[in-house]
Amino acid sequence: MKNFFNFTRKGLEKEIESFGKEKYRATQLFQWVYKKNVLDVTSMTNLSKDVRKIFHEILDIHLLPVQETLHGKDGTIKFGFVADDGYIIESVFIPEKERNTLCISSQIGCRMGCSFCVTGKMGFIRNLTVAEIIGQIMGVKHYIQHIPITNLVFMGMGEPLDNLDNLIHSLDIIKDPMGLDFSYRRITVSSAGLIEGLKMLEPKSAGIAISLNGADNTTRTSLMPINRLYPIEAIVEYVKSFKGAKRMRVTFEYVMLRDINDSLEDAQRLSALLKGLRCKINLIPYNESPYLPFRRPADATVEAFHTYLLNKRFTAIVRASRGQDVWGGCGQLGMRYVEKAGYREEG
Repeated sequence: MKNFFNFTRKGLEKEIESFGKEKYRATQLFQWVYKKNVLDVTSMTNLSKDVRKIFHEILDIHLLPVQETLHGKDGTIKFGFVADDGYIIESVFIPEKERNTLCISSQIGCRMGCSFCVTGKMGFIRNLTVAEIIGQIMGVKHYIQHIPITNLVFMGMGEPLDNLDNLIHSLDIIKDPMGLDFSYRRITVSSAGLIEGLKMLEPKSAGIAISLNGADNTTRTSLMPINRLYPIEAIVEYVKSFKGAKRMRVTFEYVMLRDINDSLEDAQRLSALLKGLRCKINLIPYNESPYLPFRRPADATVEAFHTYLLNKRFTAIVRASRGQDVWGGCGQLGMRYVEKAGYREEG
């Protein structure tokens, strides 16, 4: 049997035609599963019995099992889904007043090796399949029932552009009007700055966020080894030539680490670097973990940094930390793996 959630609608049309059935059946299946949340083929009443029998035999339509759900005091829910090979896939649902955001993973682990990130600490295990990416969304939808997911961010475990083919196919299903039906404006793909992969995304694929975390190559390389391949100059050139949808701007994510990149001098360097670029800046005060030596800056330090950027007329916000009590904050996913490996804080 083949996993239904691995198929785009066009891919499913080809699969169905190979069994001698009309390709429009793919649209019917998509509507039942993604619009009506019906997973049992035998309950799809506008399909004939023989068609239902064939689909029941060739397609596996099951949700990823949920090993655990951890509920944070702020309403955040961290999900641990179990893959077929036993690995745990982590996702985080973040409810807010005006939006409900789901942060999803694209890999188990990550090969980028960012020194401040727990997921980077665990190393790379494997890419997620399309079914495992879509399965996170479907699993959360079924768990929260009538609470709508309004926004999707690829900011969980892994580097999305290091799993480019599966990312592109997943986006196809996510944006398909007969599928999950998300506007590209409500999807964000966060990257460490893999320029070739970014250029492969179509203008209306999703919003783009680039993890910067340093305004000079020395600082950024010390935090993000990938900077040796994609230095700051290459990232700036990419943003200058960005051909996103009208009015869409690249977002720069800047994780603030105490005494490393949080001074007013760092703010001045960041301002000079990004001057004239059409962008937004998300300042992210570091979410601490017991396995890494970095610390969160003082609130006054964050505010001074933020105020400096605002005074320079940048669109900049300080991202509120969510889900820290369940290890669901930015950079904290993968804690179970480092705990199992017996890592300890360095430095």
